[in-house]
Amino acid sequence: MLITVSGPAGSGKSTLAQSLADALDYEHVSGGDIFRDLAEERGLTPLELNKKAEEDEDIDRDLDRRLREIARERDEVILESRLAGWMAGDYADLKIWLSAPLEIRAERISQRENKPIEQAREETRERGESEAHRYKEYYNIDFNDLSIYDLSVNTARWGPQGVLSLTLHAVQSYKETGDEGKTPITDVEYDL
Repeated sequence: MLITVSGPAGSGKSTLAQSLADALDYEHVSGGDIFRDLAEERGLTPLELNKKAEEDEDIDRDLDRRLREIARERDEVILESRLAGWMAGDYADLKIWLSAPLEIRAERISQRENKPIEQAREETRERGESEAHRYKEYYNIDFNDLSIYDLSVNTARWGPQGVLSLTLHAVQSYKETGDEGKTPITDVEYDL
């Protein structure tokens, strides 16, 4: 089973993906870790790499290509990134979307990265706008279109354990119905 966890920065993707991987004994693959590694390799911060990606589409396309390959080639994986649901396409058995208001996401990022909340808020807002623009330009993906997701959770309403419980219930329900409950969606190949 391949499960994707998507959402904006600070929505709780990494927390849920790791907890879900632990609970199911699956591998956890993080697009954020891959992106941070790419930034570090270039001697940049993730925000700086994100800005460079506005001018060099190969940065995004390389990351997206890697996500698509993982979705195609592996099983028993939790694939986590902002575009994991889109990039995995029909390879994903279950697609999860996480969200939270910007203020809450900025507060989480501020704590995680030990930076002032105002800085975290502005960087998170800028990054989100930049990425949404690029996703639309590269793949004609509307980041606000949640119709591809099987489950959407506002993580401001539940703590990490509550979000995990909701997700595990969805996983169990999916396993019980199998493919008979799955509505076929045409697999879209993106020009990566």
